[in-house]
Amino acid sequence: MQVSRDYYEVLGVTRDASGEEVRKAFRKLAFQYHPDRNRDPGAEESFKEINEAYQCLCDPAKRQTYDLYGHSGQRTPGFEDFGFGGLGEIFDTFFGSAFGDSAARAPRQGESFQVRARISLEEAAFGCLREFTVKRRESCAECRGTGCAPGTAPLRCPDCRGSGKLRRVEQSIFGRFSHVVRCPKCGGTGFVVAQPCSACNGATVVTGTRTLKTQVPAGVDSGSVITLKGQGSIGPNGGRPGDVLIAVEVTPHELFLRDGLDIHCEIPVNFAQAALGTDLEAPFLGGTTSVHVPANTQTGKVLRLKGKGIHEQSGRHHGDHFVHIKVVTPRKLNRDQRRLFEELARTLPAE
Repeated sequence: MQVSRDYYEVLGVTRDASGEEVRKAFRKLAFQYHPDRNRDPGAEESFKEINEAYQCLCDPAKRQTYDLYGHSGQRTPGFEDFGFGGLGEIFDTFFGSAFGDSAARAPRQGESFQVRARISLEEAAFGCLREFTVKRRESCAECRGTGCAPGTAPLRCPDCRGSGKLRRVEQSIFGRFSHVVRCPKCGGTGFVVAQPCSACNGATVVTGTRTLKTQVPAGVDSGSVITLKGQGSIGPNGGRPGDVLIAVEVTPHELFLRDGLDIHCEIPVNFAQAALGTDLEAPFLGGTTSVHVPANTQTGKVLRLKGKGIHEQSGRHHGDHFVHIKVVTPRKLNRDQRRLFEELARTLPAE
């Protein structure tokens, strides 16, 4: 099992770094390792690691949990994670089966499970409708969940007479003592199936494949989880069904880099455009817009397009779009261009 690196080490910041320092470190590394800008082997994995670290450290609550518990605090296991089906089985494990009759009959929530959804940045920004195919435990339609063949019904257990438990008397060096155990014949339910259903073999449930649809809301980001209540496996003994958890993963974009609700992109300009100023068509999510590059612009200048970023799910907050200017040196000059640059060089002061 691969051990995750320390998130502060991944971003190259100290543990007392401010939120702004974390964001600046993320933007710098994300531009450096973006798969569409960096073709080196391992760049994509580095980009994912950087994004994972930022998603944790940019959120104050997640960061506090990480500072206290490290990577182990990112997921708190429940009873099911330890292999227990519920409290009844925990009692059985530690205290024997004296509680078997009540545990076996008690309604329990069905299994919840997670599926992954890879969506584009545009889909994350504006929302989209997605379909998911899942396999889940469902009530058997043939027997309607009774476990019995059609026309028959469960019978009262002859061993425990429907109580689901048996009293056993044992002899020890301290004398005779009795204790209550779960009835092995009926498993504590108090009923037995004489003629099992052919479809589920008496199990009362079957595994079914279902296609689910859900609306992915606008503004989601990698790490977001969409919960489909009651769409998981059926619960034993009439317990409510589990849930389907959809873990969202937003794929990297070839032009844009996301930072919360803000979007960043880089636009190249030549020396003349940077020196004299110009108007350019700049891309943003959903289209293009005219951007004025002022005269004497240097590489690294950032232009802000207010409200052109991602809209929060509630609609109350809008992100901005930031255009990073990159002055590009020409790779090859023709004779006239070289002559003009030489004349320009003689008139410009040395810096």
